[in-house]
Amino acid sequence: MKQQDLKRILEGLSIEDQLAKLQSLFPDKVIFTTSLGIEDQVITHKIFSNNIDIKVSTLDTGRLFPQTYDVFSKTIIRYNKKIYVHFPEYDAVEKMVTEKGPFSFYKSVENRKECCRIRKVVPLNRALKGMECWISGIRADQSDDRNKLDWLEYDADKKLFKFYPLFNWSFDDVSNFVKENNIPYNTLHDKGYVSIGCDPCTKAVKPGEDFRAGRWWWENDGSKECGLHSKA
Repeated sequence: MKQQDLKRILEGLSIEDQLAKLQSLFPDKVIFTTSLGIEDQVITHKIFSNNIDIKVSTLDTGRLFPQTYDVFSKTIIRYNKKIYVHFPEYDAVEKMVTEKGPFSFYKSVENRKECCRIRKVVPLNRALKGMECWISGIRADQSDDRNKLDWLEYDADKKLFKFYPLFNWSFDDVSNFVKENNIPYNTLHDKGYVSIGCDPCTKAVKPGEDFRAGRWWWENDGSKECGLHSKA
């Protein structure tokens, strides 16, 4: 199936119907990867509360905030559903930390990207193996890079479709939906954390700052991406 054909099938449908349609088109081959951030909690709610048979997975980098694990726990209790966990390969983490220490990512962009690759990109690729459609909580207004994406794309490298159900939602849209539906969310969002990743690499942002300013804040130039969604 071509990208434009799939877009025509999905256009005009509710998010719930889009998700259900993808599941029917690619049975057992659709995965949603959640960071347990506020956008992803909206999508998790739509999948779980509508009993859509889409696999929900998360990456545990080993450096997450305690509040993130709290959201994880509350979510599986609330919906009584599984969230599959993918960890980094322990030998690669052991080697990196032994050779470079626990905070190597502060020393150079190359070190930071190495850490992201080991803790996030490699486990993600393992999670995506055999899948034909990957769902993500990306929104267009999160960054200039993400605004250049399309709400449905084909990733030729990974050989799968990428679907962003909340692509045209604002942060207020997301926040209001979470509150209206009493969805568990990360309390760090209430303290100025808009994009939440690993603890050492994330901080709160000030009003008016870029959405991604709190990620890898010590880096002044370049794209604020870890490699999960970067375009080649």
